[in-house]
Amino acid sequence: MTIAENTQTKAEQPPELSMTDVQDIDLNSSEFYINRELSHLQFNIRVLEQALDEAHPLLDRLFFLCIFSKNLDEFFEVRVADLVHQLTFNREQSGIDGLHPAQVLDEIYSLCSTTVERQYEILNDTLLPQLKEQNIHFLRRAEWNDEQRIWIRDYFDDSIQPLISPIGLDPSHPFPRLVNKSLNFIVALDGKDAFGRQTGLAIIPAPRSLPRTLRLPDELVQEGGDHFVFLSSIIHEYADELFPGMTVKGCYQFRVTRNADLDIDHEETSDLASALEDELHSRNFGEEMRLEVADNCPDELISFLLRQFNLDESDLFKVNGPVNLGRLIEVIDQINRPDLRYPPFTPGLPKNVNFKKSIFESIRAKDTLLLHPFESFTPVVDLLREAAKDPSVKSIKQTLYRTGAKSEIVNALVDAARNGKEVTVVIELRARFDEEENLYLANRLQEAGAVVVYGVVGYKTHAKMMLIVRKEGNQYRRYVHLGTGNYHAGNARAYTDYSFMTCDDSICEDVHKVFQQLTGMGEVMRVKKLFHAPFTLHKRLIQLIDREREHADAGKPALIRMKANGLTEPKVIRALYRASQSGVKVELIIRGMCSLRPGIPGVSENIEVRSIIGRFLEHTRVYYFLNGGNDEIYAGSADLMERNLLRRVETAFPVETNKIKERMKEELEIYVKDNTQAWVLQTDGSYVRAQPGPDDETISAQSWLLDKLAASSGTPSAS
Repeated sequence: MTIAENTQTKAEQPPELSMTDVQDIDLNSSEFYINRELSHLQFNIRVLEQALDEAHPLLDRLFFLCIFSKNLDEFFEVRVADLVHQLTFNREQSGIDGLHPAQVLDEIYSLCSTTVERQYEILNDTLLPQLKEQNIHFLRRAEWNDEQRIWIRDYFDDSIQPLISPIGLDPSHPFPRLVNKSLNFIVALDGKDAFGRQTGLAIIPAPRSLPRTLRLPDELVQEGGDHFVFLSSIIHEYADELFPGMTVKGCYQFRVTRNADLDIDHEETSDLASALEDELHSRNFGEEMRLEVADNCPDELISFLLRQFNLDESDLFKVNGPVNLGRLIEVIDQINRPDLRYPPFTPGLPKNVNFKKSIFESIRAKDTLLLHPFESFTPVVDLLREAAKDPSVKSIKQTLYRTGAKSEIVNALVDAARNGKEVTVVIELRARFDEEENLYLANRLQEAGAVVVYGVVGYKTHAKMMLIVRKEGNQYRRYVHLGTGNYHAGNARAYTDYSFMTCDDSICEDVHKVFQQLTGMGEVMRVKKLFHAPFTLHKRLIQLIDREREHADAGKPALIRMKANGLTEPKVIRALYRASQSGVKVELIIRGMCSLRPGIPGVSENIEVRSIIGRFLEHTRVYYFLNGGNDEIYAGSADLMERNLLRRVETAFPVETNKIKERMKEELEIYVKDNTQAWVLQTDGSYVRAQPGPDDETISAQSWLLDKLAASSGTPSAS
């Protein structure tokens, strides 16, 4: 049994309820809700479980282990930090689940302790031995041969020692302020230094500019294969040379994780960009949240570190290996073993997209839907590139949330501005952990002559929109791209997202109005087809859910299918509960956190929640309603969470073309049928891996989509 299947005590099933009992149920009761932070942690655990799934190639399993580590870092930097902040400043807020923040933290620490221990067991007992069988080695110091030792010593002398600044601890050298998530060593010393000091302790911060793993040159490895050594091993080996004349009694690696969320008072800020620049400098030195220490570190040194960081035993994680497994991800691209990775594939293209003719012509002929990464992101980039060069294009408006440092999208916008187009870009500076990059992009666009705005104070601009105005004959025609994901070509190869391109007059007019609200000021504008957060999206989704309930009450067939990354908004959950109580079948594909508790008799027995974890990160947001046979389907940028529906600028667009609608319905249904990469949420909040029955066809949604949509998918594999 996996951790994901056994992390909570099984709740007793409530007795069967009569119709009168159902009507008397208080859907606000906390017993009907799962804590969002614990649910989010469950998602990270499902990611870790992929490291044991032999349906994934070996190096991709190592990748999942590293991603779990990175996810857990962010979990402590943001979510644990928020809970601690609430307790520190007496601002405790219990969520709809009723758990006090202190209770949530206790659950988090307990679950993380077990899970981190399991993570290192997977690394040491499963992945490293299997990598060794494939002639991929991570050498301990005792395994270095003489030639390797000479090379490593030279590397230490040439590349490490010149950059290291060991810090002896005494009254004139207080404990240093260490950077968030940096690799450090606490050293126990014996003897006196040149000044007669005898404090017994020192800190070695590892140079941040150096890689955490080094691949040994091929000529040093007679048996071939890939051989790596850890930077930490090298520093351990030569630590005594950093303290000449003294004896190193012990050297132990550790790492501290800090609060990395930015705190900006929007009411006191007159210039958001300048405020962000100031805050970014302090991100690496926020309040301490977690201490990771090598498990062989003596208790007295651990106690010393905990005191320095003002942390408790519950904040301590003893690890049997490198303190930052996320950095192991660096080695994957250094290993030339395509047989241990997923085979490459060529994304497909719809038939109406022809690179030999204008993208505008293709869109005029018919609406275009793309599902990345199975279908190419190139048409989206080419649409903007063509617009930048086309003399008939007069203006371009674009939202940017995450785009990447070397963005083809930004290059095209820069070219468009330099070519005299009216270019307006709404950049969300507060996209977490991309703030610095977005500031750089904003400056670059402004220097090219684009108008750059930062959205609306207090509301993150998360909508994915592009609006192009082109003069055709004596009139202007508008073209629109709307998406569920970011304008990031790299993410489009790793995340599943929809792109929709159209010149539909009503949708284009709606997008134009949304841009007007973002860049200008005025009352809420009425839009015809789009749902628009924070104004109409939340209300309209609940209305559509309630409409299915009304159909069920009238004896008509009723079905709701929703796919999103998270579901935590209480009013949406209660609407789904009411629909279930009326007999509506509700099928939810929620990748990450989910506060809805399925399978409760009289409340949610008609609701199934599943999470798909596979080769690609599920990211599409789709909302489907049977509507008595006249079905409707929407896709958009918003998850079913308070922040998306109430505190962000989001859009959802209708899919009205019958052919595209039928296609999206089929693609949504394959996720409901997945029985290899799906995890089914249980009433108690745990997840159980879906398994095909003895007579069932094995179905992987991602493999099915890859085979169906990609131009070439390589060797078929479960994903």
